Amino acid sequence: MPLPDQLTMPPARIESRIQLIRGQKVMIDVDLAELYGVPTKALNQAVKRNTQRFPVDFMFQLTAAEKQEVVTNCDHLSKLKFSKSLPYAFTEHGAIQAANVLASPQAIEMGVYVVRAFVHLRELVVSNKELALRLDELEKRTNLISFKQEAFEHNTRVQLKQIIDTLRELMTPPPTVPKRLIGFVTPDDRPVKRKK
Repeated sequence: MPLPDQLTMPPARIESRIQLIRGQKVMIDVDLAELYGVPTKALNQAVKRNTQRFPVDFMFQLTAAEKQEVVTNCDHLSKLKFSKSLPYAFTEHGAIQAANVLASPQAIEMGVYVVRAFVHLRELVVSNKELALRLDELEKRTNLISFKQEAFEHNTRVQLKQIIDTLRELMTPPPTVPKRLIGFVTPDDRPVKRKK
């Protein structure tokens, strides 16, 4: 039996429904129910009937402030603004567990895609961390090269100044010393000594 067209949903569309709340990547119950082909109410009822399968690290309920932020940031969730109840957020493990609890062919099939989307996002985070580390290393090397270049330029300027100063000294004629007179010196030729 063929499954609905949602199963051909591109992975990027599933990934766009994964959000970061409380430092965890999660899917809101409305999005998860849509992917699994059930009403949100049916998903939440199935979860409530199987609470032992959903510990706090699998699922949690949003606060009013978190709900407002989700509604503000996600256009497709604007209908939540008018809902009186607070939505639930499912982590990767919670999404798998929800597919198992629902046990419909579409939920099982989409559960695989949802898990793949979570895994792909995790891989992107790891590759971004590696890229960030490489950029930090490159920045350090650049700073070191810049420091070495500045030190080299400073040393070169000092050495050039020393060379120029030495050349100027060599170009300056030595001071002239009065020559001593040779031969017979008359009193008129002698320097006059002043009396104290």
